[in-house]
Amino acid sequence: MTKINIQEKLSRFSDHWHPRIVGELNGQHVKLVKFQGEFVWHRHEEEDELFFVVDGAFDIEFRDKTVRVKAGEFLIVPRGVEHRPVAEEEVSVMLFEPAGTLNTGDAGGALTRGELDWI
Repeated sequence: MTKINIQEKLSRFSDHWHPRIVGELNGQHVKLVKFQGEFVWHRHEEEDELFFVVDGAFDIEFRDKTVRVKAGEFLIVPRGVEHRPVAEEEVSVMLFEPAGTLNTGDAGGALTRGELDWI
């Protein structure tokens, strides 16, 4: 059992859209990622995703609405729902999702991170 300091883990990287794994429980990965700018439209057919904002704020765009998520808040995107994270300023986010979930879901492309680093 190891205590994890979120801020210390976030200080280890500065790039955007590249999640790092910081924990695992019940087949779920706990990941940290920094966002800035627009991500790709995508969906996860088999996985729900939980976005918990550690620092900053960002929007999750859906085809019919946009939801603003601020520090201390989280949003669960149900499986199969198309979405796109957008952050005007840098935001630090903790993700909870099944191990093996691709960050770009069904979209693929240059931002896809297949093998994630543990930090």
